[in-house]
Amino acid sequence: MSSAVWGLAISVFVAAIVEMVEALTIVLAMGMTRSWKSTIWGIVAALVALTAFTAVTGYALATWLPRSSLQLVVGTLLLIFGLQWLRKGILRAAGRKGLHDEAAIFEKKSKEAAAAENRTFLGLDWFSFIISMKGVFLEGVEVVFIVITFGLNAHNMPVAIIAAVAAVVVVLILAVVIHAPLTKVPENTLKFGVGMLLTTFGTFWAIEGLGAVTPSGQSLEWPMADFILIPILAFWILLSIVLVRILKVEPSPIVRQVASATAREEV
Repeated sequence: MSSAVWGLAISVFVAAIVEMVEALTIVLAMGMTRSWKSTIWGIVAALVALTAFTAVTGYALATWLPRSSLQLVVGTLLLIFGLQWLRKGILRAAGRKGLHDEAAIFEKKSKEAAAAENRTFLGLDWFSFIISMKGVFLEGVEVVFIVITFGLNAHNMPVAIIAAVAAVVVVLILAVVIHAPLTKVPENTLKFGVGMLLTTFGTFWAIEGLGAVTPSGQSLEWPMADFILIPILAFWILLSIVLVRILKVEPSPIVRQVASATAREEV
């Protein structure tokens, strides 16, 4: 496979792993604290909604936009999305932002579930159903977005879909074996890496898509073709290392208080 296809598969797989780990934490908290039946139905409802969202969004992007415009739109969205992940990764690596802690999140969600009011609808525990559906849908939307954007721009939807499905299967197998949140997954490191990959591909496709605003309307071509992804990735890695070192300067007490408050809010 080409470097772009390998990058596609790895990016989608790792991103899906991260999102599914977060969804699993919510599902386990609801199922183990409230009702597995209602939690499972919440998952089913979220999957149905995600299927419809995928079909509509994928068809709209593939049908309505010419290639160069698709690259510009998707590349820009990936840049925005990836830079958000990268920013958080840099702040965490520099000690300016609290690390994402699945164990703490599981404990918080479990306490919320235990304290929630017992309301039933159609024989289902409404709290478990809604929270599970919301968690799986929101995390799943990010995976769907990555699958569609990467798959369409790389003209290889099968690889993107297979990578996402493989990630889901891996997470489910680990969940069945461990019966607990996947706290051993290096989620913070993976998020940092995914941020770099999304930003790299976003840069690649957004600049190609700038051809949409030229008289010809044709996509721009990079020198070295797909191999240009390697120096683009190297640039973002180098920039991230520099920013981490700059931000690692001992923060003032006020900055530490803000970082601590932010970490508590995320948990």
